Amino acid sequence: MLETNPQAVQARVWPVGALCRAIADALESRFNPVAVSGEITGFARAASGHCYFSLKDAGGQLRCAMFRRAAGLLDFAPRDGEKVEVRGRLGVYEPRGELQLIVESMTRAGQGSLFEQFLQLKAKLEAQGLFDAQRKRPLPAMPRGIGVVTSLGAAALHDVVTALQRRVPHIPVVIAPASVQGEQAPRELVQALESLYDLAQGKVPRGGMVQPLDAILLVRGGGAMEDLWAFNDEQLAHTIASSPVPIISGVGHETDFTIADFVADLRAPTPTAAAELVSATADSYLRTLDDVQSVLRRSLEHYLDREAQQVDHLAARIGRPSGAMTRQRAQLTSLQQSMRHALHNTLQQRRSTLSQHQQALPRAMQQRLQRLRDGLGRAELRVQAIDPAQVLQRGYAWLTREDGKPITGVAQVSPGQALTATLVDGTVDLQVQSACRN
Repeated sequence: MLETNPQAVQARVWPVGALCRAIADALESRFNPVAVSGEITGFARAASGHCYFSLKDAGGQLRCAMFRRAAGLLDFAPRDGEKVEVRGRLGVYEPRGELQLIVESMTRAGQGSLFEQFLQLKAKLEAQGLFDAQRKRPLPAMPRGIGVVTSLGAAALHDVVTALQRRVPHIPVVIAPASVQGEQAPRELVQALESLYDLAQGKVPRGGMVQPLDAILLVRGGGAMEDLWAFNDEQLAHTIASSPVPIISGVGHETDFTIADFVADLRAPTPTAAAELVSATADSYLRTLDDVQSVLRRSLEHYLDREAQQVDHLAARIGRPSGAMTRQRAQLTSLQQSMRHALHNTLQQRRSTLSQHQQALPRAMQQRLQRLRDGLGRAELRVQAIDPAQVLQRGYAWLTREDGKPITGVAQVSPGQALTATLVDGTVDLQVQSACRN
């Protein structure tokens, strides 16, 4: 009888492609994602935009591929012999059965140490409370002046000035130039900010006049971590924290973060976005004015309704209202309609002239609000004039029977009957001695 080897029967025969895929799956679950450092060799960029190269060191060599999307995010041009750090995913290039690293990001070697310094300084300043949300201030709705700190030759300056000219051409802009890259940049940035602080606090007149500043933009275009390193300076962080007015940081692109971003009152993803955050357009003012109009109208209607209800309540307590009260109620209704009509007309006029006189908007709003308050005060005085308590203060008394019903004529009383007289400061119990008609 022949014997068979059970292991030989159970052994699996792999197709080459399936085995390559199985190895790739094993690498995926065991290693990925992976970071590798080494020296570039054999770098080539294909017409498709994909890049192919190898990473090597004294112990080995690894083939790499970087597809066009990831290659387009590089902020430097890789070359042979350059030491880099890459992050990506290990896999198997099945047509050749070769181990391959798909690179998703690449930085020059040495940026890792910069990132460690960044994290250490960030933790230190965070422990000191410089990043606390409680110390962050809201941006002014209508700044009287805007300061800008950046390099005169930076594209960020052009973007910011263009945005401000388009949105708020009437607001003065003060530019404090400073280097935004290099060893001297942190010191110059600190000096530029301090010069704007003096201007904002009225210590240094500009052109013989004090120029108020209500917000400062600290901006720079994008770049690698070492290009933005000036904004990771500890002294600069403390200077930003000591600002007398809100600071908006617009450094780099949306994916770039610096210490200045964390300390500033607000971080913008780009320099242009920083300018837009501090410059509300005329349309936004008009929308705000519409909201104020709605709130004032509702408040006025609610107030007048409450006062009218109070008049009705008092009228029910003292009996049939007099002709004067009827006239006052009609006058109150007419006043309500007139005030609504006047409010509508005035706000319409303000809206039509706002685009021509944006600088006069705050003063116009204050004047309008004061007139509304005065109108409400006059309405309140008229309502008070028909208050029954005011009648009692002139020496009149309100007579009621024991059951609380009011006495309006002699026919309602008889000798010996007990009555109550309500005066302005209390009540008096009375007894009728005689009752005679006129």
